[in-house]
Amino acid sequence: MRYWILGGFIILVGVYLLLDLGVFHRKVRTLTFRQAVWQSLMIVAIALGFGAFVLTQKGTDAALEYYSAYFMEYALSMDNIFVILLIFRYFSIEPPYYHRVLFWGVLGAMLMRGIFIFAGVFLIRRFEWLLYIFGLFLIWAGVRNLLDSQKEAPDLSKNLLLRFLSRHLQITTAPHEGKFILVRHGRRFFTLLALALLAVEISDLLFAVDSIPAAFGITRDEEILFSSNILAVMGLRSMFFLLAAVVERFWALEYGISIVLIGIGLKMFQGFLDFHISPAASLAFILGMLGGSILVSLAFPRK
Repeated sequence: MRYWILGGFIILVGVYLLLDLGVFHRKVRTLTFRQAVWQSLMIVAIALGFGAFVLTQKGTDAALEYYSAYFMEYALSMDNIFVILLIFRYFSIEPPYYHRVLFWGVLGAMLMRGIFIFAGVFLIRRFEWLLYIFGLFLIWAGVRNLLDSQKEAPDLSKNLLLRFLSRHLQITTAPHEGKFILVRHGRRFFTLLALALLAVEISDLLFAVDSIPAAFGITRDEEILFSSNILAVMGLRSMFFLLAAVVERFWALEYGISIVLIGIGLKMFQGFLDFHISPAASLAFILGMLGGSILVSLAFPRK
């Protein structure tokens, strides 16, 4: 895959986002379940199709690495859905405006992740020992999640960054009318919709701390890293409307994700320990753990 293909991928994503904002969602409305299903299927189809394109351009191993990174990022996004739902409730955002916040939130997440990925590839190619640090971090994060069985929802009122922004920005609690900034008496005020958007961006930044190092454990090809990450993030928006009401039912997924993080962290040491795990084995491990944890959640539902 050449860099002009990466440029074409960025243009394709840009065209989709423009159509989404300017054509499909020009009017403020609540996304129905059926619309969310079709949008989710369309994004997944694009992602799976791009994997087939990677297969023709870079071979079987590269395609398997792409699918491994994509499914892992997609699964990690489920935790983010629960946090985003809490953010919307905390700032009393009405459902018709969910899409507006998620659109700009996903756009910001794509830019941040692109910077992280290309900066990470640049550093790893010069300081390969950074992979071992990433590996230790992922193992620690996975073990911590496994042991922390009594997780509580984050208290946004205690978030230091949000408290700092609330003190130093001109904020109005007046009806936002779907706008991030309102002008009152010649002064500009940030609305609660803007604060919700900032909180969504902060949450994705925190989740990227786990997901980006995990992606490096699967591949160091920046084109595969970038495309799999971006397509997974794009799917987060439509997946939010599908899973926001039922994400808590998949209680075992948290454990499956933790084991995946530990496994990928250990995989980063394969060069140091002189063994090799094939891309096919990595993909089977990721899909097996995620699919198995979902089945366990459905078979043994919690009240």
